Amino acid sequence: MSRPDDEQSRADAESPAHADAGTGADAAEPTAAELIGAALSGAARRAGLSSDGGERTQTVVWSAMGGWRGILESVLPSLAFVVLFTLRPEPLLLSLGASVGLAAVFTVVRLVQKSPPSAALGGLVAAGAAAGLALWTGRGADNFVPGLITNALYGSAMIIAALVGWSLIGLAVGFLMGDGTAWRADRRKRRAFFWLGIAWGVLFFARLGVQLPLYLTDQVTLLGTLKLIMGLPLFAPMVAVTWLVVRALYPRAE
Repeated sequence: MSRPDDEQSRADAESPAHADAGTGADAAEPTAAELIGAALSGAARRAGLSSDGGERTQTVVWSAMGGWRGILESVLPSLAFVVLFTLRPEPLLLSLGASVGLAAVFTVVRLVQKSPPSAALGGLVAAGAAAGLALWTGRGADNFVPGLITNALYGSAMIIAALVGWSLIGLAVGFLMGDGTAWRADRRKRRAFFWLGIAWGVLFFARLGVQLPLYLTDQVTLLGTLKLIMGLPLFAPMVAVTWLVVRALYPRAE
């Protein structure tokens, strides 16, 4: 026959509070995938995307591009460099200065208007680094080296993550939609995010495959032109396709 204090001990051990305490003590640190997913979803929210499945695709794409301001901040610095370099290759400082100057103007305008400066500031840092490299080597084509490296890294990360079953698109969408990493247990979602990750990786490698030969042959004007053509005009349709897939996988709750 059991004693009352033994029964009380068993009851305490089986109580929710006791179970929660044990779970908390044994809880593991967030995994790398969870941290990456949270970071990606945060970036998506800062880009204007939300977990509201009722958003129109046009609105989502426009928000992802940053509206007219985002388009101008993305296009004008590179466009200014290409036009000025084509008209007057020397001195190189002229075209590079115009590119960095425009990026700086966009950043200052955002700071004055107290709007989030992250996009423009990122563009300014990238333009400054690219210009510094080009001035150091004396080759206008080196202004595009950071973009080539970025495409290689992003493309590799997208495809490798998809192949190992941790699609970066899936991680971003999972945390954005409040699903965490549960999508990996859903065969339909896992397959969709696999192919979306592959598609994004192919996009980055397509840019690299077209632009790298032009860089190696020092065709600066054509390289800059194709960089612009393969930028937002390809980015926007990919965002649209991605969002349409997300809406199909996560129907809006009535």
